[in-house]
Amino acid sequence: MLVAEVLRRCLSAPPVRRLARGVAGGFFVMAVLAGLPACGDTLLDLFRAEKPPGALLKETPPEIQATPVPLNMASPEVVEVGQLRYRGGLSLTSEDRRFGGLSGLTIDPEGRDFIAVSDAGYWISGGLVHDDAGDLVGVIDVRIEPMRDVDGRYLRWSHYRDAESVTRTPDGSLVVAFEQQHRLWSYADVGTTPTALASPPGLDAAPSNEGIEALATLPDGRLLALTEGLFLESGLLRGWVEDGAGGWHALSYGTGGGFRPTGATVLPDGDVLVLERRFPPVGARFRRFPASEAVAGATIRPREIARLEGALTVDNMEGISARLTPDGRTLVYVVSDDNFRPIQRTLLMLFEVLE
Repeated sequence: MLVAEVLRRCLSAPPVRRLARGVAGGFFVMAVLAGLPACGDTLLDLFRAEKPPGALLKETPPEIQATPVPLNMASPEVVEVGQLRYRGGLSLTSEDRRFGGLSGLTIDPEGRDFIAVSDAGYWISGGLVHDDAGDLVGVIDVRIEPMRDVDGRYLRWSHYRDAESVTRTPDGSLVVAFEQQHRLWSYADVGTTPTALASPPGLDAAPSNEGIEALATLPDGRLLALTEGLFLESGLLRGWVEDGAGGWHALSYGTGGGFRPTGATVLPDGDVLVLERRFPPVGARFRRFPASEAVAGATIRPREIARLEGALTVDNMEGISARLTPDGRTLVYVVSDDNFRPIQRTLLMLFEVLE
């Protein structure tokens, strides 16, 4: 089975097809052999994917190094930006090659634990450490576990593992949006076998790497989904909102300035807070709108409340989650996707919303 898949993928690789076009007989074999280096990545991915499930698991938990980062490197005393106050942040690193690519985030209501999904198809979860003032100072007990498909198997091919957003629904389930192979799956919990949800109509028209990046559960339990790159026209992106009966209705989301939505969460007051990313130059901004505006056929144009750019600490910001503290403060956690590149960082940052 593996040999057949290797041959199928290599023979379909564009460089091999070009070499073999119009060549017959024994010369065809020579053309294929000449083109094999061009499908090296495909072969490597295949053999990695065919490892037994146990090879994806490790007995020992990953060691995570958490280094505090200021909001402003040039002026560490700066703690406010727009309508946000900085409540601590960390640069997370690990020698574990599975760690990285964090693209979606959800925090439990008490702020004790986090769950993230990575674009390599892993659940990354653990505990949050806050100091006496409630500022974020560390993470503990981090665990990494490969995600499963609807048949209970670990996700195999790289184009099938690209998890980009996650949201918790009222029944406690975790709904995950995937790119490349666009789809929505619902997991009862980390490590479980998911069930497939109906996809919004027209989602398959989204560019491979610009599907549903922002996914949030509205106060009434319906899902809101925003794409990163399915443009209707300049400045208007396609999004959808559930109708409460398993169906989807289209809406539009207005953006500009090079920013695209990469995450969304619902604030305690019922507003939706959208995280947007820009590159180049690297930047992120936060925009909010009332959840009541997320209706069929709407064109949503949120208002900006803060922006990270220039001297402020920022990277490829993709995940966002909010919670309410016992004393009535709204806290927002954001995480960045390092794309498994050494020149980028996995940042986990905490902000308080200033009303």
